[in-house]
Amino acid sequence: MTLSTERLTDRAIGQRLRIARQVARLRQADAAEAIRIARTTLVAIEQGRRRIRTRELQELAFLYGTSANAIVRQDAVHLDLVPQFRRLPRSADRATDEAARLLTDLVSAEVELENALGVERHRNYPRERNILPGDVRAQAEQDAQDLRVWLGLGAGPVKDVVSMVDLDLGIRVYLRPLDSRISGLFAYDDAVGACMLLNANHPIGRRAYTVAHELGHFTSTRRDPGVLRSDCSPRSREERYADSFARSFLTPARAVKQRFAELTAGHSHLTRRHVILLARSFGVSREAMVRRLEELGLARDGTWDWFQAHGGITDRQAEEVSRASPHQEMDRTSHRDHVPPRLALLAREAWKKTFYSEGQLARLLRLHRLEVRQLLDGVETEKHEADELVKLPR
Repeated sequence: MTLSTERLTDRAIGQRLRIARQVARLRQADAAEAIRIARTTLVAIEQGRRRIRTRELQELAFLYGTSANAIVRQDAVHLDLVPQFRRLPRSADRATDEAARLLTDLVSAEVELENALGVERHRNYPRERNILPGDVRAQAEQDAQDLRVWLGLGAGPVKDVVSMVDLDLGIRVYLRPLDSRISGLFAYDDAVGACMLLNANHPIGRRAYTVAHELGHFTSTRRDPGVLRSDCSPRSREERYADSFARSFLTPARAVKQRFAELTAGHSHLTRRHVILLARSFGVSREAMVRRLEELGLARDGTWDWFQAHGGITDRQAEEVSRASPHQEMDRTSHRDHVPPRLALLAREAWKKTFYSEGQLARLLRLHRLEVRQLLDGVETEKHEADELVKLPR
């Protein structure tokens, strides 16, 4: 990839280098030593008082995990989402800080790939809805149903909520292993739009709930960052709204009631098997399903606590039910699934056009080389099949 001829001012380049260094969590002294210049020289570069040389730019970009083109290009986006999360109460810890830095890196990487390929992220955002006085749960239920109608989802389950958010709404969504206490992060920036980071170590049902929870924040308070943690119970109206929104969006009342009636017909008690089958039908966790049944009056309040006190509903029990079911679903994610559909397509196309090497994509997307190879699997075949007959009309 060649450097842009539309060069920024020395001051603007210095500011971008400073942001990239801070995101990479490097001190000025360490960065200067790594590229064999004096610290005072790097200070002058970052302040725009000394023009950076090509070798220095390339080596600093490599050190910071970005590219020289991304630093000097006029339309490149440079952002740092970390300060947004540091302002949140009870969220200023190392795990949240690292997750916010990772989200910043992934958003920057996707924007860089978009700029390299000359494509633009389409935003299909519905209007924001303020949280009004009164019953926050009832408002969240209504807003969730309105969004389902707006998306044309009907009354059934959402089979792949990550792809829906990514492709249908245009929200940037990423999956990476995070601290076990963090389920996900949500942030909004005018330049790049809305973005989410999900914990890839969590089961699919839990991740689906996290997406829907953050979608609740996007619907109601999209300019406020959010962190969903397992060690913090929802206290604010905003968090209670997001919780209710998630349940309503993933498990719409009418569909749950209908499926519940079908499964429990002729039964006098709610069993673990009922819960497991219902949870799988709607792609949510067992706990989320039981809490929704309680909320809809289909189970007594405290039902989930009763199950927990009597041995819980275990993964082994779920596996036994799955083996007996013709519609078994996977509960874990492969490495390839850590990159959502649109970003995977961008990465594959950038590699196919030789804009980036495997190693550059690995650094850009914060992946191991083996994961990048898995992501690029089949691209060579695509290159050989580039026949005019299947060329896209423009």
